[in-house]
Amino acid sequence: MLDDKLLAKSGGKFNTSVLQAKVVALYFSASWCGPCRSFTPALAQLYTDKLKSAGVEVVFISSDQDDSSFAKYYQSMPWLAVPFDARDVKQELSERFEIQGIPSLIVLDAATGKVVSKDGRRDVMSHKADVGNFWLRQIK
Repeated sequence: MLDDKLLAKSGGKFNTSVLQAKVVALYFSASWCGPCRSFTPALAQLYTDKLKSAGVEVVFISSDQDDSSFAKYYQSMPWLAVPFDARDVKQELSERFEIQGIPSLIVLDAATGKVVSKDGRRDVMSHKADVGNFWLRQIK
């Protein structure tokens, strides 16, 4: 999935092999997308309050048009991101998971890379604070 790829976090980079998550949610989003700007704060709050401690890691994959838009939007996010200049990684993941529109939240079993949910956004809206447990039950 993201093996051997570097992710950005707070201006630095690290290898994905350090991730200890049980579930990885790939968040395809962009600053220019109205529905994304509405969903991101709710997901960020849920991540901070529940998801991170439950073993869910979120990775932002930007559809922004330039690095400055990416950087400004990413400041509102408490999770990881594929660096903006890694457009090949963004393209590969978009194709692999057949992303047709944003926001999209693809939820994966971190150990196997198997898709747990192709519509994590719907899961968040349906299960709210319990969504992390809902995803974790899918991988057991």
